[in-house]
Amino acid sequence: MIDITLTGIKPTGLPHIGNYFGAIKPALEQNSSHQKLFFIADYHALTTIKDKDELKKLTHHITAAWLSLGLDPTQCIIYKQSDIPEIFELNWILSCFTAKGLLNRAHAYKAFTDDNSKNNKDPDKNINHGLFAYPVLMAADILLFNASNIPVGADQKQHVEIARDIAETFNHTYKTSLLTLPEPNIQKQNNIIPGIDGQKMSKNYNNTIPIFDDEKKLRKRIMQIKTDSLPVEAPKNPESCNLYALCKLFFNENELHTIQQHYINGGLGYGTLKQQLFEKMLDTFKDARKTFDDLINTPEKLHSILEDGAQKAQKIASQNLKKIKETIGVL
Repeated sequence: MIDITLTGIKPTGLPHIGNYFGAIKPALEQNSSHQKLFFIADYHALTTIKDKDELKKLTHHITAAWLSLGLDPTQCIIYKQSDIPEIFELNWILSCFTAKGLLNRAHAYKAFTDDNSKNNKDPDKNINHGLFAYPVLMAADILLFNASNIPVGADQKQHVEIARDIAETFNHTYKTSLLTLPEPNIQKQNNIIPGIDGQKMSKNYNNTIPIFDDEKKLRKRIMQIKTDSLPVEAPKNPESCNLYALCKLFFNENELHTIQQHYINGGLGYGTLKQQLFEKMLDTFKDARKTFDDLINTPEKLHSILEDGAQKAQKIASQNLKKIKETIGVL
């Protein structure tokens, strides 16, 4: 049996360089012996995005972004979650094997209820059922395809563990091993990628450097990187500098050595280095940015790729769901 690696991509915004080096690049470099499935989690995005035009735009843009950054549809299957109706049928089946207490302990739901309680509000204020039942839909995403390897960040590990718990309950109930037990593959990041303010790069902090911004916006963003106020001629410590940490993502060893010497010996102008980083980033993502623009301007290409992926994914999904329905007695 071929190992299957499944990666979900929530369309909540365009990738920034933290996303790329922390998640996208590692995902694209996964074990080539596995069958790789990537899906755009547009139904998951409904928990927060209620504007139909925004959801449609973000779905197209995030698909174009991953394709332009190296996702090869000839070497994997990429599809929209919403194009696979079997996922939502399995979602109901799995919900009948999911203890409410398991969902009560889910981190995302618990964080919302705890925050409401701290502010003397009803614990469930402004929490929709989609947020509460989110882990069950994620379990359906995973278990429908018998995915064994799920690359996730540490904050998503619990969702994979919940999927595993649900699969174990189902298998135990019907004395079967039909549902593959998934394993979280924690994406380790040796260094936290800083945002322009020095905190971890995150949309929550509004400190990101988006890959696909136009050149003017991108340059302005890089020029906003926070640095100290030491004069140009003063020696500086590169390892304590937010700007240098970002340079390490783009410059080669020899280039970094030269930059280091400028820090240590003095004579480094931060504005000059920011301009060099801007030019290096443009060069690094030159092809990706062009491909992204081409895909956005020819949406029929995106539709064709996603439709082809959906056909392949649905073939797997329908076969697996048939076995599940036979097992529970509805076929």
